[in-house]
Amino acid sequence: MPSLIDIRRRIRSVRNTQQITKAMKMVSAAKLRRAQDRVIASRPYGAALRSLLADVAAAAGGDERVAGHPLLARRPEQRIQLVLITGDKGLAGAFNSNSIKAAQRFAEEHHPAAVDFELIGRKGRDFYRKRQASITGEYVGLAAKVPKEDASAMAGKLMERFKNEEIDAVYLIYNEFKSVMAQKVVIAQVLPMELPKQTEPVDFIFEQPPLEMLEKLLPRYVEIEIYRALLESAAAEHAARMTAMDAATSNASDMIDNLTLYMNRVRQASITKEIIEVVSGAAAAAE
Repeated sequence: MPSLIDIRRRIRSVRNTQQITKAMKMVSAAKLRRAQDRVIASRPYGAALRSLLADVAAAAGGDERVAGHPLLARRPEQRIQLVLITGDKGLAGAFNSNSIKAAQRFAEEHHPAAVDFELIGRKGRDFYRKRQASITGEYVGLAAKVPKEDASAMAGKLMERFKNEEIDAVYLIYNEFKSVMAQKVVIAQVLPMELPKQTEPVDFIFEQPPLEMLEKLLPRYVEIEIYRALLESAAAEHAARMTAMDAATSNASDMIDNLTLYMNRVRQASITKEIIEVVSGAAAAAE
């Protein structure tokens, strides 16, 4: 049976850990609010861009050059570029492990195609470094600020590789923010692009030729898809960490209560034992 000193030391240790998890929960809650606002603000822009792209594609549909656009070219998927977005830190529940498991399943399902990894986040990078995977790029620290310039540079690099036929397809794996309690792992194909369809046929009058507009919109669409995936992943990470730290804080409270109860029992048993020894000694002396 542990001594009272050992139990008090354990309670003090758990209480210190509880203060850390509570602080991390509050920090994640503050960051989540900002990240959530950015995600919600980006969704209407992405929807409007898809709608505009559908209208322009419908107007330029009769042009044979649309089907021959480099970003729309479909080839057998023998070389695949996989962009995996994970976090830079742990303590976020299954946030990172779910993304990495999805990437592993993706690579197994597309075997024997060669899969190149573009890794965003320290956790995914460390995982695939140890396994000596084919890594074409590493990005650490993007989740903190999610700069638009870095997303554009990454999109430009991927589009250039696709145009040069170094790769046949580009896929994204990231956690989509649903709510504070729920995040969903998404596997999305970025290249070759699938032009969205018009929901309602509308006859627009364009000042510029639709094909020229399509040339500008297609790269922008790829940039926005990658940027939105980064925003979604950042918000999902903060939500997952806040939920995990909230559960850890609650578990620490339960552990402190159980240890305190156990300490009281040990102390009571010690007192009872001492009383019995005193009574036994007094009875022996009286005889």
